[in-house]
Amino acid sequence: MDKSLIRNFCIIAHIDHGKSTLADRILELTGALDRRTAKEQVLDDMELERERGITIKASTVRLQYNSKDGKTYTLNLIDTPGHVDFTYEVSKSLAACEGAILLIDAGQGIEAQTVANYYLALEANLEIIPVINKIDLPSIDLPKVKEEVQSVLGFREDEIILASAKEGRGVLEILERVIAVVPPPQGEPDHPLKALVFDCRYDIYKGVVVFVRVVDGTLTNHTQIKLMHSGNVYKVEELGIFKDLKYSAVESLSCGEVGYLTANIRQPREITIGDTITDVKNPCLTPLAGFKSVKPLVFCGIYPVNASDFSDLREAMEKLKLSDASFVFEPENSQSFGTGFRCGFLGLLHMEIVQERLEREYNLNLILTVPNVSYRIKVTDGTILEVDTPAKFPDPGSIVESYEPYVNLLVIIPVDSIEPVCELVKSRRGNFISQEHLGQNRVKIQFEIPLSEIIVDFYDRIKSLTRGYGSIDYEFKDYYPTKLVKLDVLLNGQICDAFSSLLPKEKAEAKARALVSKLKELIPRQLFEVVVQAAIGSQIIASERIRPVGKNVTAKCYGGDITRKRKLWEIQKKGKKRLKTFGKVEIPQEAFLEVLKIQ
Repeated sequence: MDKSLIRNFCIIAHIDHGKSTLADRILELTGALDRRTAKEQVLDDMELERERGITIKASTVRLQYNSKDGKTYTLNLIDTPGHVDFTYEVSKSLAACEGAILLIDAGQGIEAQTVANYYLALEANLEIIPVINKIDLPSIDLPKVKEEVQSVLGFREDEIILASAKEGRGVLEILERVIAVVPPPQGEPDHPLKALVFDCRYDIYKGVVVFVRVVDGTLTNHTQIKLMHSGNVYKVEELGIFKDLKYSAVESLSCGEVGYLTANIRQPREITIGDTITDVKNPCLTPLAGFKSVKPLVFCGIYPVNASDFSDLREAMEKLKLSDASFVFEPENSQSFGTGFRCGFLGLLHMEIVQERLEREYNLNLILTVPNVSYRIKVTDGTILEVDTPAKFPDPGSIVESYEPYVNLLVIIPVDSIEPVCELVKSRRGNFISQEHLGQNRVKIQFEIPLSEIIVDFYDRIKSLTRGYGSIDYEFKDYYPTKLVKLDVLLNGQICDAFSSLLPKEKAEAKARALVSKLKELIPRQLFEVVVQAAIGSQIIASERIRPVGKNVTAKCYGGDITRKRKLWEIQKKGKKRLKTFGKVEIPQEAFLEVLKIQ
């Protein structure tokens, strides 16, 4: 294939700005989709994506487009997620492209993730095409949005394309701009094979399906290939492209092309996203740069309800990691739940999505523990420990200093919401950094704030304080000193490690009181009294009692001497005392979920 007729590009934007709808219109215009029979957001093929109305996984498709210049171009399009928790999917997609369509909602204007994705594309040296979408909305102020795009992102007015993905307006102009502006892929077809692994998924019949972007050389069917990172050697069984929403086998992929291969790879752990594929007989000398490794920001334990499902959970996690390289896990043991995994996520939504995918796609019943961020603790011998779970918290006497992760928080809000938003950030131990006005009615504010303060309900609070107009984006900054304590929950004197958490000392008492009162509501009454306590070390700082269920043991006594009833009450009292010693407190699953929301 003539690489001058290839264009690799992706669509990037803030969440809900119309990326998947624009992708639908491009598919229709190029003949890959029939609008009368197709469903909306066709590239969002996961059931969970369609239910929630968000893109979770970047999707790639190959299209043929007959341009106005009389030539037929091959377009490799990637539709990307918009939520901050899936930024890794965006950065992966940008590495496989030469251009990006930056979508801005005409009703919402520039939002936090718009700015973040714009800078990601700039760092990747991509050609960026600005598009103002949803111009069919009746209540928009188009001149104001245009001015924002010019002043904040630095585009000229003649570079901005006006479009309505819903109605199909401006889509032809977008494609013509892609042909004109986005450069064809670089690379030499006669050089040794060098291909980037930018995505994977698992197929029960074919094994691991590897998505590749060929940078140099040519990849042919039945070639013996080598993964440079792992050193594993395989023989290509099937080579193909994702054309017109269907897998189509091809004989070869030349430099600049995007496609997939299968090589009878049955173990998901053998593939690393960002690895370089080369030919065993004529290998390249240096691997591609790959992707910057992403450190998870939020950690929690995931355990199977049935201990016998542990091996199924491990297998499901390995398969899920293929399509989500930002998800990490390692085995761990809990006194309460037995054997499970300590898992790392990019945010709380990411954690929810992983849980739902594991339960739906692999038919598992799971328990999640309270999420924590990863702290650093310096102990007396000078070593610095990475503590991402309360179980790893060292003895308080050996701690010299503890550090917690801070993030740079970018908030874009209406001007009239500045005061309540700043109050919220201040209450969460955040510090103001800078402020910049975007036009007359909106402002961009930067804060530094502890990560632990924003992972649970911060985004929801911002949305409610700004009547839905606020947006946030954050990135890891550094570790700063803090006074850290471990808060344990005891049920009848036994520590329930699922509810243990690490938090700053000044917040411990308020959290402890909220925790025990919430558990008093959530734990059903037992046949014996349950004492719920919150403690730091040996010091109890909050306590509640759950009264036992009453049982009328004297109902059969219709009269006679009072000593008959007293005898039965004494027997019941001894039984309840024994139950309290040996009985197991039943904790419903919703208790673990509700505890996540306590601030």
